[in-house]
Amino acid sequence: MARQRVLIIEDDKHISKLIKYNLEKAGYDCETAADADRAFKALDGAQIDLIILDIMLPGMDGFELCRSIKQDPRLKAIPVIMLTAKKEEVDRIVGLELGADDYMTKPFSPRELVLRVKAVLRRGKAEEEKRDILTIGDLTINIPEHIVLVKGRQVKLTLMEFKLLATLVARRRRVQTREVLLTDVWGLDSDIDTRTVDTHVKRLREKLGKHGGLIESVRGVGYRIREEADE
Repeated sequence: MARQRVLIIEDDKHISKLIKYNLEKAGYDCETAADADRAFKALDGAQIDLIILDIMLPGMDGFELCRSIKQDPRLKAIPVIMLTAKKEEVDRIVGLELGADDYMTKPFSPRELVLRVKAVLRRGKAEEEKRDILTIGDLTINIPEHIVLVKGRQVKLTLMEFKLLATLVARRRRVQTREVLLTDVWGLDSDIDTRTVDTHVKRLREKLGKHGGLIESVRGVGYRIREEADE
């Protein structure tokens, strides 16, 4: 399986390195950012499965950054764990009200942080798998019946086209790399030629007609689902 990617937003280099070391040891890939500007660049440039967010950041603080992430349709589904020296109950409440999925205070146990990361990602995966009917605009995907409808009209797809479309729609706010799609849709090693993903995306777009515009290419990375198709 493809390794999940964690974005660590922390301006203290020692803490950032400590978190990165322990998460990579646990099997995750990590990106780091020391402020909001770098965090948004990281979020635009790669698939991120979870964010660890410090509150005391230079410029935009963690509360404002969390609010911005949760208000962005492309990013709001990414789980956030706040990690901060602020220990007051009111700070914890504010963080959770802004959409954070968990909240830890410094000093912290690296082992506990890894366990919480695993728990939050596991919870998110379980919630994603519960969705039997996926909809976006006029597009409906019935997972149990393997049916795709566009404005009530059935579109005939192959098994792999169906799985690819369902995966992209289920993860609509996150960019999916070709390597991740090869692993999660085809069950293939990511070293295999990724052009098979491009070929299937091309066929999907053709079969979906103007709704094929829902599938957006992210140059140099992969694909994601737009909020609505171009007219």
